[in-house]
Amino acid sequence: MPHIANVSLLVPSYDAGIAFYVDVLGFELVTDTDLGGGARWVLVRPGGNGGTALLLAEPANERQAARIGDQTGGRVGFFLFTDDFARDHRNMSEKGVVFLEAPRTESYGTVAVFVDPFGNKWDLLQPAG
Repeated sequence: MPHIANVSLLVPSYDAGIAFYVDVLGFELVTDTDLGGGARWVLVRPGGNGGTALLLAEPANERQAARIGDQTGGRVGFFLFTDDFARDHRNMSEKGVVFLEAPRTESYGTVAVFVDPFGNKWDLLQPAG
């Protein structure tokens, strides 16, 4: 059955992406392979889920560099699901993650929007039920 394996995410540098997603959010570094010429194949994903990974990509030109943090036109573009919203919100806040709003309860779950250091908006979301 087809599935989405990776989603490309522009970051200013591979190391800055790894520092945030692995060191701050606790994602696992799936692979970091040198492709030559300064390019790398860097995959990170939330630990232990074996699901969709982020392919961290350095911009290849000015046009791509201008899109860092705005790949979704200012909308929330990424959704980090959790089984314990309070725990993860607290841990992320303690590590300096910037939340753009207070947690709120919606029909679909408990949610708060945060921004990564590159400007991308994310939902931290514990689904209802």
